[in-house]
Amino acid sequence: QVQLVESGGGLVQAGGSLRLSCAASGRTFSNYYMGWFRQAPGKERDIVAAINLSGSTTYYTDSVKGRFTISRDNARNTVYLQMNSLKPEDTAVYLCAADVNTLASLEYVSLDQRLYDYWGQGTQVTVSP
Repeated sequence: QVQLVESGGGLVQAGGSLRLSCAASGRTFSNYYMGWFRQAPGKERDIVAAINLSGSTTYYTDSVKGRFTISRDNARNTVYLQMNSLKPEDTAVYLCAADVNTLASLEYVSLDQRLYDYWGQGTQVTVSP
């Protein structure tokens, strides 16, 4: 069993920054492909960013490229999402997730949310105009 706990959300003005953290417990964190997703009211859950096992390869959805940075600290069992230049359209519940069963190359990042096995409870990010 893997538990994921997000923190760091809140209310910020447009142009501001937030840093989300996701602490994992359970099995070996360095074997989890990790991702951040978000879900705005009335919309589907979408991937925001993903990272490979070592942290050397990352993926970002187009709308956050150049503004958000995903990283991981395997010694601390934690994945981060640094969010800069926030916009009102970034307002959503942000969730981290772990893909623990995929066997792939070192550069692989998990983009299909159907492959993620464990999810955190989410943290609210609200960006005011």
